[in-house]
Amino acid sequence: MTVIKDESGREGADGTSGMPAHGDDGYAPSGRRLERERYQRARARRATAIAALSTLVTAAVLYLVVVNAPGWPRTKETFFNGQYAREAFPKVLEGLWLNVRLLVVCGAAVLVLGMLIAIARTLRGPVFFPLRALAAAYTDFFRGLPLIINLMIVVLGVPALRLQGVTVDPVLLGGTALTLTYSAYVAEVFRAGIESVHPSQRAAARSLGLTNRQALRHVVLPQAVRRQVPPLLNDLVSLQKDTGLVSIGGAIDAVRAADIIVGRSLNYTPYIVAGLVFVALTIPMTRFTDWVTARMDRQRAQGGSI
Repeated sequence: MTVIKDESGREGADGTSGMPAHGDDGYAPSGRRLERERYQRARARRATAIAALSTLVTAAVLYLVVVNAPGWPRTKETFFNGQYAREAFPKVLEGLWLNVRLLVVCGAAVLVLGMLIAIARTLRGPVFFPLRALAAAYTDFFRGLPLIINLMIVVLGVPALRLQGVTVDPVLLGGTALTLTYSAYVAEVFRAGIESVHPSQRAAARSLGLTNRQALRHVVLPQAVRRQVPPLLNDLVSLQKDTGLVSIGGAIDAVRAADIIVGRSLNYTPYIVAGLVFVALTIPMTRFTDWVTARMDRQRAQGGSI
């Protein structure tokens, strides 16, 4: 007598297996679900087609408005001259290397200094009041001071003092001004992250025997930094663009390289080239910031770790 196995592994009487076939879990979507999925796919295709069509129409209208403007021929010659673009592009790229180095060095310095200022502002106890007051005054002053004025004061004012042992290199002085300004903004980002961590986290760490310093380092700061990654990346994107302002001190970066050609030719195409180069450098960082933000939002919506 032949037997079969039922779903629990026992054998039946006809020699066939009671389990579903390999790779078949026995689930078949309902007709209503299949219809709903087909509708959603059709709706997505229709939305994509409408978006593409509206984009093409908008671009065509803008193109016609621009090229039919009375001053377009002169504007094209002054701002979109191919000859000057080819001349400017390699020199702008050479100057861009300075902007990239400034971004890396100043970005690291801004993160460290901003973190220290944020920690100083969140210290508890009356004994730390002077430190908290100094940190608050620093952030208020440099967040209120326009960056261009800060650059002029540091780049032009420090060499005028003729201090012994103090550099007059416009690159170093410009990087210092950028660090002073952006560290104030980043400090507030870090402080917001630290204060967003619930006090119970610190209390739980202290109950486990951690000191205040250990609780801050191992419990509070990791959560604070993780939550503030998107705004920190946005600040770094802004810093990347503002590295071009060091050219006011004479540093040969991408902007200054374009300015030299403009001064010689009286044609503004090199400025367009420099601007497009900065845009091309900024877009990957911006998209990465959007991806990180979306990922953290999904984790938060699913109740995951943020």
